[in-house]
Amino acid sequence: MTQYLVFGHKNPDTDTIASAIAFAYYLNQKGHQAEAVTLGTPNEETAFALDYFKAQAPRVIESAAGTGAHVALVDHNEASQSIDDLAELTVDYVIDHHRIGFESAQPLYYRCEPIGCTATVLYKMFGEAGIEIPAQIAGLMLSAIISDSLLFKSPTCTPEDVDAAQALATLAGVDAQVYGLDLLKAGTNLASKSEETLLNLDAKSFDMNGHQVRIAQVNAIGFSDLLARKEALLKAMQAEVEAKGYELFLLVVTDVLDSNSFGLVVGQDVSALEAAFGQKVVDQQLELPGVVSRKKQIVPPLTDSYAAR
Repeated sequence: MTQYLVFGHKNPDTDTIASAIAFAYYLNQKGHQAEAVTLGTPNEETAFALDYFKAQAPRVIESAAGTGAHVALVDHNEASQSIDDLAELTVDYVIDHHRIGFESAQPLYYRCEPIGCTATVLYKMFGEAGIEIPAQIAGLMLSAIISDSLLFKSPTCTPEDVDAAQALATLAGVDAQVYGLDLLKAGTNLASKSEETLLNLDAKSFDMNGHQVRIAQVNAIGFSDLLARKEALLKAMQAEVEAKGYELFLLVVTDVLDSNSFGLVVGQDVSALEAAFGQKVVDQQLELPGVVSRKKQIVPPLTDSYAAR
């Protein structure tokens, strides 16, 4: 019997935590001994889902070397987004839906599909294995799809995500639209959070052709509250750039109801960002109409822009 720790990326979002819980259950049903853990505290949206479906949050870990456990990664594969001692661990599984930046010297089970959510990949795996999904886990997986797809509005959302969500909603005994709106609203309570907290709610680091880029995203209802904090946010972003050595830090603020975004930008050279989106950064701000997905609408054009330099 193999022991597994199952976890997603740093600054965990709802898909990361829900998928860790779901895949740990899957592995246990397959005869292994698996525990879902997390690399950070759940955000308010995820906490809402956990509370609604009466699920316990996974324990937080900072390292896994020396535990004797093998590792299953969900909702990420890039080392820069994972646990700090990943190079010392044996990774047997990767279940993901992002670009592939994973290297391994040994064979492993790797499943990555170009769909909207890791939980959708897992929904398919449960079906293929003939494993029934308990109502509680179905509710968490539904929450993950709603979160990643912004209630099916994101361009990353596919018919497979919608079909999985509807099936999971039935298993969980909820209305996907009604519950989904409540879930998204729970994640937009930003007034009480510090600038440093906002910048790390949902942030990922990327190596783009040798350039270190940090992209954070915050969901909101309307832009006025965060625009009023623009100078404080930029100051906190500058501090992160100086401390971590990022060449570019982009904070994307997304209105989850209107499906529009704007970006705040810190970096000595923003020409790659301007080329990626065909417009100038003005007063450290970039308008991003119709942009809601970091994975599909921000990372690819910015990666291409850096690659062309």
